[in-house]
Parts: sequence; C-alpha cells; structure tokens
Amino acid sequence: MTTERVNPPELSPPTGFSHAVTATGSRLVFLAGQTALDTDGKIVGATLPLQFERALANLLTALRAAGGEPADLVRVTVYTTDVDGYRAHAPELGRIWRRLAGREYPAMAVIGVVRLWDTQAMVELDGVAVPA
Repeated sequence: MTTERVNPPELSPPTGFSHAVTATGSRLVFLAGQTALDTDGKIVGATLPLQFERALANLLTALRAAGGEPADLVRVTVYTTDVDGYRAHAPELGRIWRRLAGREYPAMAVIGVVRLWDTQAMVELDGVAVPA
C-alpha cells in the first residue's frame, strides 16, 4: 500500500490528525467501533485516557487480525461522551496513540455524543484501513 498524508499550508497545522490521506492498495478494511471492552465484554478503565487506550488497542487488534498494521489506517472517527475531557487529555491521548499506533496519523474526527452503546463507555473508535 502507498499512503500520502496531505496537509495543505492553507489550513491550520494539524495536531494529532492529518487533513487528508490518499491510499492506494488492494483492499479496504472497515473497522467496527471499538470501546474499552475486555475479553469478558466488560468496560474497563475509570478514566477517559484509560478507556481510549483500551479502545485503540481493541481497534488495532481487529486491524491486525484482518491483515493490517497501524500505518494502514487512513480514517479514524472518535466518538466521546466528554469532548471537554477529550480536549483536556489531548496530550496524553497523543502519547497513547504514538505508543500504540506510531507517529503517522490518519484523517480523523472527534464527535461528541450523548452516550454510547455501552453506558459506561466514554469513548469509541472506528476506522478504515488500506493494507498492502
């Protein structure tokens, strides 16, 4: 797969995302929304950063099972019940992202929601990847 992160100078500099990503590859992987569920189906983590870390790890587990790697992510949407909390923890969330997924960011959006399917969940991530 070939990807290119596109961040035009006419837009504000991106922090923790890319404005656009082009991808050329042989297939698409659509990743279902992942929350901080453990293997028993229980939400773990009492804080937004802990839940983000588990949700991202779950997303990457699904991606790897489908034959992809974090660098193959071209789009990730983050849904959170606490946008203010997400913004307040952004530096920590960025460190978690870099530790688990690397320094390349896909095109991303953060969407505030009233609640998620699992009522204890504070964050959910879904995505699209283009593995080689």
